[in-house]
Amino acid sequence: MKKVDVIISPIIGFIIGAVFFGVLKNIGFKIPYSWLMPFVMPPLSLLGMFVVFTLGKKFLFIYQAGKFALSGALTTFVDLGVLNGLIWISGIAAGPLYPVFKSISFIIAVIHSYIWNKYWTFERRKEPSGPKEFSKFLLTATVGFIINVGTASLVVNVIGPQFGIGLKLWANIGAFVATFVGMTWNFIGFKFWVFKHKSEIQNRSIQ
Repeated sequence: MKKVDVIISPIIGFIIGAVFFGVLKNIGFKIPYSWLMPFVMPPLSLLGMFVVFTLGKKFLFIYQAGKFALSGALTTFVDLGVLNGLIWISGIAAGPLYPVFKSISFIIAVIHSYIWNKYWTFERRKEPSGPKEFSKFLLTATVGFIINVGTASLVVNVIGPQFGIGLKLWANIGAFVATFVGMTWNFIGFKFWVFKHKSEIQNRSIQ
């Protein structure tokens, strides 16, 4: 497995675990021993990366999808971390300000996503970020932004809390649903358009 993956995947796991613990505290959702998440997630992330690397020896798509999933999970928790920070500061978890909060968290998360996907997931670090690539990214991200914020707002403000779930938890459920839908769009757009590899790059070994 690549040395950079061995280093990066546990770091991502730690950040995910730490932010997830903070989000749980903000929404008041108690999970036994949740404080252990920052310590449990790093080895799990490393194990997952080893699995996708092994499978990816035959199918590069699996390797890229695994890295995208891990960096995407980190992006998700960056999104949730910013969103919950704004909710915690303002005390507002629904209404007209929620789309504003979700927009801010999404913009920060999508910039984070661009950096990770360019330089790690799709390994385009040796190629300059020209205006053409950035334009493609911006267009893909804009559509993703509409999908993400629109889906989250639909779940939170139109459907509203269900099954007796509180506003803060429902706001995060809306964000999770929006992120899943948005990530599906982003992976397709990033892989096959924004960061599309040339044939010789696509076919190279990942050893």
